[in-house]
Amino acid sequence: MENEKKKLIQFKNIQKSFDSDIILKGIDLDIDENEFVTLLGPSGCGKTTLLRILGGFLDADEGEVIMDGKEISHLPPYKRDLNTVFQKYALFPNMNVYDNIAFGLKLKKVSKDVIDQKVMRMLRLIGLEGYENREINQLSGGQQQRVAIARALVNEPTVLLLDEPLGALDLKLRKEMQYELKRIQQEVGITFIFVTHDQEEALTMSDKIVIMKEGEIQQIGSPQDIYNEPVNAYVANFIGESNIIPGRMIHDKLVRFDETNFDCVDVGFKENEPVDVVIRPEDIDIVEPGKGKLNGTVEDILFKGMLYEVNVETVPGTHVTVNMTVTADTENEKSDGHIHISANNFFLDVVDMKDIQEKDLIARADAQAWNDETDEQLSIERVETNLKDELGAYDITFYTQDGLSITKHIRVIDQMVFKNDKKNEAVSAFNFFKTKDEIKESVALDTDLKTWANAQGWKLDNEDEAVELYAEYDFDPENIEEGTYPITFWTKGRELKIHTTDYVKEGSQVGLDFNPEDIHVMEKSRYSA
Repeated sequence: MENEKKKLIQFKNIQKSFDSDIILKGIDLDIDENEFVTLLGPSGCGKTTLLRILGGFLDADEGEVIMDGKEISHLPPYKRDLNTVFQKYALFPNMNVYDNIAFGLKLKKVSKDVIDQKVMRMLRLIGLEGYENREINQLSGGQQQRVAIARALVNEPTVLLLDEPLGALDLKLRKEMQYELKRIQQEVGITFIFVTHDQEEALTMSDKIVIMKEGEIQQIGSPQDIYNEPVNAYVANFIGESNIIPGRMIHDKLVRFDETNFDCVDVGFKENEPVDVVIRPEDIDIVEPGKGKLNGTVEDILFKGMLYEVNVETVPGTHVTVNMTVTADTENEKSDGHIHISANNFFLDVVDMKDIQEKDLIARADAQAWNDETDEQLSIERVETNLKDELGAYDITFYTQDGLSITKHIRVIDQMVFKNDKKNEAVSAFNFFKTKDEIKESVALDTDLKTWANAQGWKLDNEDEAVELYAEYDFDPENIEEGTYPITFWTKGRELKIHTTDYVKEGSQVGLDFNPEDIHVMEKSRYSA
């Protein structure tokens, strides 16, 4: 029977704020003896703050830090049985390698013979035998990092804290040091607590990974558990590459996404519970069309050395195309001396007529008034229209406070909505009118086109949840002429990323196959990838 691991460190309800910013939101975490634990997360997630609280460099606002059964929150750093290696190694440039490593022992007034034995053992451990008389500035970055680790380890702490110690190294040396750090930890047999934002470092070295986000722990587990069974979309995206698909758990071991039911191995969800489904790129096989669980079109392929990264669109995006009619600049404008007013013809959906207000009509017509002498924006004082809550064509007149007016036309229509059941979304947009100057003067044309067309995308099962739209057009805004131009508003289709050693041709039709155990069902996350 395997011996039960001993809890060495316990964080209990650790909370910390700086001014009004909450950095840690009640952290509870146990760390076992002789573990290599990595705190992993993006900048600002609280991982370094937690490490500094353990090291005694910061005080928590609330909570307890227990080490080997004793509460240590009020102990100064030098009375805690741990040492820290920082990203900036803080070596003494006026001392050689030997004296840097021996520094802590000399402070403790250890005998010279014992110091010599311990320093030489550390030099062997870090692979720098014969370097004891070297000056610090004669060492490479990787060698300096090893000396910093040896200086911390020579004091024989129970715990070694490492705050992104590989951050200053180049990629090749960084990879070498990942394996070297794990070897050192296994040889000295103490607990390492390592802070990084690099997922590869965490997967390579750790016994346990703690994923953090915005001051909270998202998941704790072994590298294998976290990679293969992420609890939510945030973890799945942070550890490795993922295909994340919204789905619904029909019942245990059966999940539905893209209007298809799939066998899986997950249990414990409610029937018909909304979920996120993750399938790793390496778990998908490309097969002949019709012979897999999904079919799709190869959108692009990228050679990455040992494999190809292939993006396959399995569900097309949703799109709607409307016409933009560009008119002469004077057609939509009236003036009287220095006072000007402008407005556009526009379309309205009959279902929007019920609660439409004057301000909505002004906005849809993009009605504006101004004084060209003072550049002062003038208000639209009054709106007159024969608009009715039924299909048809109507007039609308906008007035300035000085009585200058312009009359345009409204067409009320039964607007088409384009639905995409497989992606659970819909889009709509209106034809619209603009002048050449309005197009040329736009500083964010894609955004303006969506506004002018009242282009919208939303989820079919939740109309309050918007879907991002993109605009596609084929004209030069700087040289546009009068005429009619098609504008397409579209959503991205469902694309699955596949890692494969097989080459496929861009644009080809393929099948995609995977096994039930390759489908990982997670709780629905508020995190957006």
